Amino acid sequence: MTVAGLLLAAGAGRRFGRPKALVELDGEPLVRRAVRLLRAGGCAPVHVVVGAGADALPELPGTVLVVNRHWRDGLGSSLRGGLASLPEHVRAAVVVLVDQPSLSPAAVRRVCAAHAAGASVAAAGYAGRVGHPVLLDRAVWPLLDRYATGDRGARDLLRARPDLVTVVPCDGLGSPLDLDIPADLARHPVPGHQE
Repeated sequence: MTVAGLLLAAGAGRRFGRPKALVELDGEPLVRRAVRLLRAGGCAPVHVVVGAGADALPELPGTVLVVNRHWRDGLGSSLRGGLASLPEHVRAAVVVLVDQPSLSPAAVRRVCAAHAAGASVAAAGYAGRVGHPVLLDRAVWPLLDRYATGDRGARDLLRARPDLVTVVPCDGLGSPLDLDIPADLARHPVPGHQE
């Protein structure tokens, strides 16, 4: 069963002061770090949704860049456009955000395993809270036309349809903390992809 990786990296990073995809942590751009995460977690193909700062992105060999011309409309348009870009043989997609550099490949593998066991939506859980990575089976993608709007991705779907969601415990497998401002980089001092 083919599970793709979908990286949402189109935002301008207004609070951060520049597009977060271009920010470096430990000498590596966050966009490259997130692609590596998805690959190490077993996802293929990997599609990267870009928008603001797309012209300045580093090379990302082996990925498909999806340009979201409506990135100003928010995260929802990136999620819907990214899913629509995936080939028909893809049965599910693991979605991650570019500003969460401490997610782990082990968490990606866990949500994939939950999908293989029958979950339509598998979301990583950390200390009882749902976070990324989130796996979405192709059967639920049409629901996102209703829920993924404005600056909302799959969050409203997860809340409105708990019957579809399997929360996968990922405590100790990285961190879902995101980067909002430059000072947040200090919270991510270790390589984010350790098992």
